[in-house]
Amino acid sequence: MKLSIIIPTKNEELYLPKLLKSIKNQTFQDYEIIVADNKSEDKTPEIARQYDCELTRGGMPGPGRNLGAKISKGEILLFLDSDTELEDEFFLESLVEEFQDQKLDCAVPRVFLENKFIDKLYYSFWNFLVMIFQKITPFAGGWCIFVRKDMHDRIKGFDERIVLGEDSDYAKRIGKIGKFRLMKGSRVKVSPRRFEKEGHLKIILQSIGIGIWWAIKGKDDKGNRFGYNFDIYKDKGKK
Repeated sequence: MKLSIIIPTKNEELYLPKLLKSIKNQTFQDYEIIVADNKSEDKTPEIARQYDCELTRGGMPGPGRNLGAKISKGEILLFLDSDTELEDEFFLESLVEEFQDQKLDCAVPRVFLENKFIDKLYYSFWNFLVMIFQKITPFAGGWCIFVRKDMHDRIKGFDERIVLGEDSDYAKRIGKIGKFRLMKGSRVKVSPRRFEKEGHLKIILQSIGIGIWWAIKGKDDKGNRFGYNFDIYKDKGKK
């Protein structure tokens, strides 16, 4: 099998169907989907089964991704957040081809958001930073990461001690021994819900705080210093 798609979840009945539908509509079909669920109290497990996903035990995003990777069969792993959507039906075909042609070990696509101007600006700046620093000190967003399975195993997966920033730590560790790049093909659509739930100012200050902490102290592996909450979207009426 070429690709294993791994999705950590926690009460994602509103968003998961959109992602799974965008995966099922792909021209590329050599994949499996693994949903690593963290004791959801809604219909998330039922939805995963409806879309023929393999359901396994999950946890916080980092541990959930690692648990999914342990049972994966693909040569390439694709970690996706449950509130993302693939831009078009050629997303997997174009990016898997680009990943292989460039002989990459780890890679991320560009991200986009169809929402407020400030949200678009934030993610445009994110894309720019990833591009500028990709050969120097890679960082990534956990919403979409491609990686060779043997490289994932080599670095022993995501550092489960890190609650926020585990995705960038993951990319950085791979970048030290392998090839990391921002891919130019199809983009991944991300959700504005964290901005809507927690506010733009909090997210921006949180991002700046993590960057400063990492620059001075190194990675935050001693607890949830920045207050990340994986389970803040249980209100069923809000999309």
